[in-house]
Amino acid sequence: MSRIVITEFMDEAAVQRISASHDTLYAPDLVDRRTDLLDQMASADVLIVRNRTRVDADLLAAAPRLLAVGRLGVGLDNIDMDTCKARGITVWPATGANDLAVAEYVITTAMMLLRGAYTSTARLIAGEWPRQDLIGEEASGLTMGLLGYGSIARQVASRARDLGMNVIAHDPHLPPDSPVWQDVASVSQKELLTGSDVISLHVPLTQQTRHVIDAAALQAMRPGAVLINAARGGVVDEAALADALRNGQLAGAALDVFETEPLTKEAGQRFADLMNVILTPHIAGVTTQANVRVSSLIADRVLDHLAERV
Repeated sequence: MSRIVITEFMDEAAVQRISASHDTLYAPDLVDRRTDLLDQMASADVLIVRNRTRVDADLLAAAPRLLAVGRLGVGLDNIDMDTCKARGITVWPATGANDLAVAEYVITTAMMLLRGAYTSTARLIAGEWPRQDLIGEEASGLTMGLLGYGSIARQVASRARDLGMNVIAHDPHLPPDSPVWQDVASVSQKELLTGSDVISLHVPLTQQTRHVIDAAALQAMRPGAVLINAARGGVVDEAALADALRNGQLAGAALDVFETEPLTKEAGQRFADLMNVILTPHIAGVTTQANVRVSSLIADRVLDHLAERV
């Protein structure tokens, strides 16, 4: 019987499927108890995490039996992939399982920010009637720009087109003759910045993409444009973004991911009193349905992998 350690929340049905045949520790708060987590790794064969658990050199050194890591999501920047590869540890991301949830988040926040009317509740309760201040934009006829054109971005593109938006994208990792470009215009990064009314980010966090949206990139964007980051914290220079929102360079922004997670009170202060920003706690890819799909996919991977070793 193999030992499975699950450090963050997972669909209960998937946990039960795993625990029916393997010794399973399901402790969604273990991510916040680092010493206890390292102790538990001594006997772990499989580790299942979300984005907050740091599967770094220290954790891997404490896990001599580890065979595999299941990631309840798609980003792998919290996992030391080089060490996993060197030790032959298999890593499974839940590729595709939460694409729809993220795409709906992007479209929803884009429409909210373009319209600009959804932050008026407090003003109305206070007796104001700010109709003239809240005349926003329709999405139809505007341009959605996608930085990165993987599977989630393609879901966004499909829904943006359904709204009547034009769609452009920049992804240097896709060849020019790729069939994915049949319905979307491939443009340079500069053209994306200057030609989009809404920019949604769909890139991993790497040395090349860190602060790819910096003060210069924000200045290059159309005045009144909207920025959405549901990809990875660190892709956006948050201090520069707050300045751009405060001085009116951008009409609005939505951030679901942050350079420091959880977002600290100190880091969050840069967005204080801004009415044109939506901040959410890394939840874009987590809906009831997506959680079931992600958890089920990883449970399948774990059970199949361990069955093959019997």
